[in-house]
Amino acid sequence: MSTDEPQLDARRFLTNLIDFQYREVMMAVATLAVVAGSILLFPGVENVGKGVQSNVSVGLLALFVVVAVVAGAVKGMIGFGYALITTPIFASVIDPTLAVVVLAVPPWMINMFQVGETNTGVAFVREEWVLMALAVVGSVVGVFFLAEFSTGPIVPFLIGVVILAYVVFQVVQNFVTIREAHHPVALSVAGFLEGFLLAVSNLGPLLPAYFHTFERDVDRYIGGLSMVLGTIFTVRLVQMVLFTDLMTTYRLWLGCVVAVVTVVGLLAGTYLRRLEIDEEKFNWFVVGLLFVITLNIFRNTIPALFL
Repeated sequence: MSTDEPQLDARRFLTNLIDFQYREVMMAVATLAVVAGSILLFPGVENVGKGVQSNVSVGLLALFVVVAVVAGAVKGMIGFGYALITTPIFASVIDPTLAVVVLAVPPWMINMFQVGETNTGVAFVREEWVLMALAVVGSVVGVFFLAEFSTGPIVPFLIGVVILAYVVFQVVQNFVTIREAHHPVALSVAGFLEGFLLAVSNLGPLLPAYFHTFERDVDRYIGGLSMVLGTIFTVRLVQMVLFTDLMTTYRLWLGCVVAVVTVVGLLAGTYLRRLEIDEEKFNWFVVGLLFVITLNIFRNTIPALFL
């Protein structure tokens, strides 16, 4: 797997941005939106720690920064993994609902950035409109569910089971891939569940697993996944801001701050993805990452559920 331009061309980027080229405009808008939010919504020095548990030390905040950068790099490289990495770690230290709400902002930025970076647009929406529509429906249902009920550790645990089953399946089957196969019903179900699970727990492995199995064109795989996820997170943010009390001004500001930090990792991961990558190594990296994520999810959920 490779792309034609691993190098970054700042001059060309600025020229295309000035000319309002779709790719560069999308990348710039996604980045500038969170930068603007982190500045305009700043609550004041005396309120920086408001809404976050008092036992969160400077060291833990530094760890959050490192985790966000690493997760951003992973997302830039393989098209998913940001929420799967950050949410279990953040939720183990701060209130899980707070983590889910705050961590809705960085994935929005990342996915909109990658929609532009992979030049994914109307053509994908036209081809996969059923997937997009059901993902939105799942997200809407999931946000209302999150606002009304406390899911506890059961949903992340079940997601961990699904991820582990997928990892075992891929390893046993020696990374089975069905190139560009199209299963409308299965894809639609995966899209609906992806939207619901992302809204409820910020963990959505089903659609990445589906795309990893059935879509091996890298730009379409990452761009299409980002288009679906970007749409889901857009709907989530609008719904949480306008129709629930989940997204406060402070939480929105904190999410923007985390997103700004994430940009560093995202750019690094995007650069690495544009280098020549052996497909077998890519497959091992994906399933290895998913396995580590599963272990982390189980570490946080099994004691609460069974011990």
